[in-house]
Amino acid sequence: MSASSSPNMNESEPNDVRVEGYEPLISPLLLRSEVPVSSRSWSTIRQARRACAKVISHRDDRLIVIVGPCSIHDTEQALEYAKMLAPLMSELPDLVIVMRSYFEKPRTIVGWKGLINDPDLDGSFKINKGMRKARQLLSDLTDLGVPVGVELLDTISPQFLSDLISWGAIGARTTESQLHRELASGTSHPIGFKNGTDGGVSVAIDAMRSANCPHSFLGVNDQGLASIVKTSGNVDVHVILRGGGSKPNYDPESVRLVREAITKARPDTPPAIMIDCSHGNSLKDHRNQPKVVAEICTQLKAGDRSIVGVMIESHINEGRQNIPAEGPSGLKHGVSITDACIDFQTTVKALKDLQAAVLARRNLGTLNGTTTH
Repeated sequence: MSASSSPNMNESEPNDVRVEGYEPLISPLLLRSEVPVSSRSWSTIRQARRACAKVISHRDDRLIVIVGPCSIHDTEQALEYAKMLAPLMSELPDLVIVMRSYFEKPRTIVGWKGLINDPDLDGSFKINKGMRKARQLLSDLTDLGVPVGVELLDTISPQFLSDLISWGAIGARTTESQLHRELASGTSHPIGFKNGTDGGVSVAIDAMRSANCPHSFLGVNDQGLASIVKTSGNVDVHVILRGGGSKPNYDPESVRLVREAITKARPDTPPAIMIDCSHGNSLKDHRNQPKVVAEICTQLKAGDRSIVGVMIESHINEGRQNIPAEGPSGLKHGVSITDACIDFQTTVKALKDLQAAVLARRNLGTLNGTTTH
């Protein structure tokens, strides 16, 4: 055996020597016809898209709050969470609340890749089933009046789901990817770009500038056919500060530096910053998320208009768990199987604190998107 070959290689053909096979994927158009967008859903989606776009451009002084589980692994529990969240949307009108509904998870090496990739949580990778479950859940959530936000991890699945999405994120591992910047340039909803895993923010600012521009790239159309996609550019973009390099970046000085860097790179656009209360900013300890919220509230009360949103990882119950040997039947109810989350009771307090901070900022009469002291 040569040094370049391995036991699982098929060397009888010149192509696909490491591919075990292909399975057909349902077309986006067919899935959309199976799970259509109801009039109630479309109203929810449209209103949240418009609200997020206005907040990002400083035409609305409210605060976007992306809140929900780190990832969705159980659709019934996701609906239970949404029914708890929905009343807060009317109770806290100065927050644009969008439920975090992540179906795909980037992995450093390997691990459960999310509901779309492995809906049965057993390594069977029934992607057609996962895509159907994801779309049905988004339909159900938006029909409840709860808008949703997702991470765009690949460049194909958005064709199946994008008509149900009000806000999207490009993660820290993919912000520097040309493919994802091109994808973001054509989405029908606002997009946030996270800073890099090393804490660097320049990649996110560059990503915003790239997504503003028209692009032509390879993708799929509604029939699922490989196509040349041409976009007009997306102006509804912002940075997400998530910490990195073992260091948070939600403190006033970090926010100031990012605000100035955005203004320098995009002088004709108001700086728009969302702060992720988890990940590097919580030092990967979910119990620190309320501390991050408290600091954000302090900056809002001081008049900082560049902070347009926050992201909170929250579930019915706190903490996280591994998938047990017996499979999903052994999982605890309402507990994350990826990153640890705060519980819903803690979430309610955080949201009420943010509402009060937004009102305090408004009362300062801030006009121009900079901190007033």
